[in-house]
Amino acid sequence: MNTCLRSVAAVTAVLLAAVLTACSSGSDTGNAADNGLAVSHVHGLGIDPADGRLYVATHEGVIAVSAKGTAQRVGDKADYMGFTVIGARTFLGSGHPAEGGTDPADKGLIESTDAGKTWKTLSLGGTTDFHALKYAHDTVYGYDSSTGTLRVSTNRTTWDNRAQLAALDIAVSPNDPNLLLATTEAGVAKSTDGGRTFGNGSGQILAFLSWPKDNALYGIDLAGALHRSTDNGATWKETGTVPGGRPQALTALDADHVLAATQGGVYESRDDGKTFVKRLPISAGEGH
Repeated sequence: MNTCLRSVAAVTAVLLAAVLTACSSGSDTGNAADNGLAVSHVHGLGIDPADGRLYVATHEGVIAVSAKGTAQRVGDKADYMGFTVIGARTFLGSGHPAEGGTDPADKGLIESTDAGKTWKTLSLGGTTDFHALKYAHDTVYGYDSSTGTLRVSTNRTTWDNRAQLAALDIAVSPNDPNLLLATTEAGVAKSTDGGRTFGNGSGQILAFLSWPKDNALYGIDLAGALHRSTDNGATWKETGTVPGGRPQALTALDADHVLAATQGGVYESRDDGKTFVKRLPISAGEGH
């Protein structure tokens, strides 16, 4: 590993340590729902527009949660890391095979067109571990945690390697494909050239970002406080606090509808983060 990569890895580790524990092959157990699903850590959240059901990407597979609160695992028990819902029954993801599996350790970019029941590798299998995936402007933006590199693809098979930086999450402006933000140890870093370069992080220190609408950029800090910006991240206003401790994932659907996962569970707000309802309990132990 060259000096640049060692620096990226070291700084990223500092930020990650404040939010997550190191990735391990084991997992904590706990009653994730009434049917006894064990969920130790959440990596991604989304709503399927086909039926309005909540989907939770976890260390133990993808979990579907109905409006009545029942939860079920929809596919295998793989460790799904980067995760995003891009259309009806269509998800993109990344991650690692279930413990004892024979697939490559890093899944690259994978896709499901049956709401998480089955997945196929689109590209970068065996070489890339995306810890953050965002889909905007018919383009996939992925943060490759193994190298600290932002990768961008318009066809999901070939990739353009852009900036290398130590980040935990990224966000893409819904109006401008060249405007990207990244959460770093020093604060939110901004790119105005499609992620080819980023400025130094500054201002509000956040763990995760979600940017569904121009005036609805959301971020969650290390204590679980939810923040909103209406000026592309220049200033932030705290709107509320997600229960349950340290954050694990964040997805905003619009200006009012927010999903967030913390150590205590998956929560949903429909009033700009002022109040939250628990949708899925998870283990209070440490995942990864």
